[in-house]
Amino acid sequence: MNLLFICTHNRCRSILCEAITNSFDDPRVRAFSAGSQPAGEVHPLSLKYLAKQGIPTANLRSQSWDDFAGQAIDIAITVCDSAAGESCPLWLGNSPKVHWGLSDPSKLSASDADIEAAFNTCIASIQARVQALLALDIENLDKADLISALKKIHSNVSDGVKT
Repeated sequence: MNLLFICTHNRCRSILCEAITNSFDDPRVRAFSAGSQPAGEVHPLSLKYLAKQGIPTANLRSQSWDDFAGQAIDIAITVCDSAAGESCPLWLGNSPKVHWGLSDPSKLSASDADIEAAFNTCIASIQARVQALLALDIENLDKADLISALKKIHSNVSDGVKT
């Protein structure tokens, strides 16, 4: 299953999702990330805090969702509110879109310790959501049940803590 994580600028949250999902190295799922208005560079703190947790960052880059026009995408997952409100490009066709909103740790104006805590919270939330996704019997769920399960994961896992 190919997942495309979308955030408007593709420099923090969607990048984190791509790297974390792929770090689980589950052959059933492959993650990509993109933006409608990519910044052109990955936020340096995204790279720093992924690396601090031992998550590979080598091939991460900020890119346009148009770069995936030839790629089969099974599900597009938006992670920022502005991307959730955008119309996806026509090439996504019948690929379902699910929203997994995340707070943006890169926009926090705070102490270094608070910024690091915000990144770690975001990373923990993504890890919990991906673990919940990988616990599903994704090969045997129809598309509607998978979408429902992904929405439930979003509502049950926030801020790195299951509620």
